[in-house]
Amino acid sequence: MSSAISSPRTVEEIFKDFKARRSALVRALTYDVDQFYSQCDPEKENLCLYGHPNESWEVTMPADEVPPEIPEPALGINFSRDGMCKKDWLSLVAVHSDCWLVAVAFYFGARLNGNERKRLYSLINDLPTLFEVVTGRISVKDNQPGADGRSKSWNSTKRSIDGQARSKHELLEESLGEVDDAENDETFCGSCGGSYNSAQFWIGCDICERWYHGKCVKITPAKAENIKQYKCPSCSTKKARH
Repeated sequence: MSSAISSPRTVEEIFKDFKARRSALVRALTYDVDQFYSQCDPEKENLCLYGHPNESWEVTMPADEVPPEIPEPALGINFSRDGMCKKDWLSLVAVHSDCWLVAVAFYFGARLNGNERKRLYSLINDLPTLFEVVTGRISVKDNQPGADGRSKSWNSTKRSIDGQARSKHELLEESLGEVDDAENDETFCGSCGGSYNSAQFWIGCDICERWYHGKCVKITPAKAENIKQYKCPSCSTKKARH
């Protein structure tokens, strides 16, 4: 079971740790839900769902240390899997995972002063909860290619009707606008879950078609211009494993 190299100290460090763990749990409960579900075998011992600072998730036994290094997630999530509707079970796991994320953040933030704790909570509160994502109240959209088979990634080469090159910002606005008009829904970052904002730089993965804040995947507009095919961290990791 992996852990942070060092304990985060500042508001920014703690929030970064929170976002990374949250991103891992979002993936476990949405994109990787079938894999997560199969690992929660009720015949096994008490199992917990962990989100790690490297944005990976893990279903495993609780830590042996007493007291543990950090607060522990809900114990025995696998026992009720087959006794509940799958959607209800995932919602229950999401609620407990939300509680765990906040517990870990405020464990690290115990030494912060009052104003810093308020700022940390404000940053956390700006993100959708896992429960909201899992129950569909807020979705982490997995954008699909258009009907003509073209990717909606910024890195696709497209031109307007008059033959002029289209900026990647214009392409993003257009593609996300089409989704909003068609589905009356928002698009959220595949890493932090934050909602789309035209004032921020976004980039789309050419493999899984998810959208990301540039800052979440450490890609700047200048760097994106030189990328022919962008692969998000998750897709890059999956390819490396094969």
